[in-house]
Amino acid sequence: MNDDPVRARRARFDKASRLGQRYGYLCYLVAVVAFFVGLATDYSTIVIALVVGGLAIGSVLLLPSIILGYAVKAAEREDRERGD
Repeated sequence: MNDDPVRARRARFDKASRLGQRYGYLCYLVAVVAFFVGLATDYSTIVIALVVGGLAIGSVLLLPSIILGYAVKAAEREDRERGD
């Protein structure tokens, strides 16, 4: 069993990154669906709040998640290249 604390920490960061990306893209999906619902009906306050909130929260979640995901992948690739 591998008890390397660096790899364990990297695995936690990878899990957090994937979770953040999942929820970030889900927020974008909510925003897009709300936009088209508003387009088909009328843009009520709730629809506008869903569109703006979904885009804002999705962006806040996605930015660090994507960067963290690339960092984890780069660290794993470097370990493989070094033979660790």
